Amino acid sequence: MDIKLTKDQYENLIKLVYLGNWMINGIRLHDEQVEKYEKIEQYIFSFAKDAEMEKYIEYDGKSKKFFPTGEFEMESDIENYRQEYEDEVFWEELVDRLARRDFIRKYGEDLIKKMDRKKRFEKEEPFVEKYEEEFEKHGIERLEIKS
Repeated sequence: MDIKLTKDQYENLIKLVYLGNWMINGIRLHDEQVEKYEKIEQYIFSFAKDAEMEKYIEYDGKSKKFFPTGEFEMESDIENYRQEYEDEVFWEELVDRLARRDFIRKYGEDLIKKMDRKKRFEKEEPFVEKYEEEFEKHGIERLEIKS
């Protein structure tokens, strides 16, 4: 297989590959990384010099690996995409987990298991809406841990 890319397409590809590998392996310890994604990232990064993209990808002779440069991480739009993703996931997970907790507290797991999907959604939705409204208005300002 032979794929030809313009310089702009290659730049977009390294961003996609970087973000994909970051999402999969960024949360894992070195020895727990999913190697097939690390390898494809290294392979795609290996073309950086040919694509005249050394400002974004550099080779470290000591580790024999390619790495994104500081310019790639800070001056390209990649950091904005990462931050947007993390923010969205944070708020969605916070709302969903708190709503689910309150839903279970009110109805109990046994009753919830007996509900059909539509009923479960209808009963849980007010909890979701409550937290969405709260965090939209106040962020985490009123979020407290009770002892």
